[in-house]
Amino acid sequence: MSIDTRRLLSRCTISVRWRDLDTYNHVNNSVFLSYLEEARLIWLRSLQGEWKSKTSAPVIASSQLDFRKQLEWPGEVAVETWVERIGNRSLTLGSRIESNGGETVYCDARVVLVWINPSSATSIPLPAVIREACA
Repeated sequence: MSIDTRRLLSRCTISVRWRDLDTYNHVNNSVFLSYLEEARLIWLRSLQGEWKSKTSAPVIASSQLDFRKQLEWPGEVAVETWVERIGNRSLTLGSRIESNGGETVYCDARVVLVWINPSSATSIPLPAVIREACA
């Protein structure tokens, strides 16, 4: 199922790896966070501009995952990412992990990113490239 009511930032395909499985032979819930991270980094790296530097970097302030169906190996998933909220110093991204054809939803997620100055560990305004990409 595609996200059609929000501005889609990215859609990427990720292969399920053997090492992603737990003792119950399905993808461990913690691996879903890795899939979301990979999708986020693919999107961030596609931006034309500086989103990370010595004085600016994103950190995760919050994550919420709603698991819908077990995911097994072998396979591929598609991760769709869209913007839910743009704040002054934070960005809320919605995501969906689904089958590559979109017929099965495995997980819905929401992640809040805050940009900080790494040396002071204090929040800073969102970089211009992030604002422009999400507008």
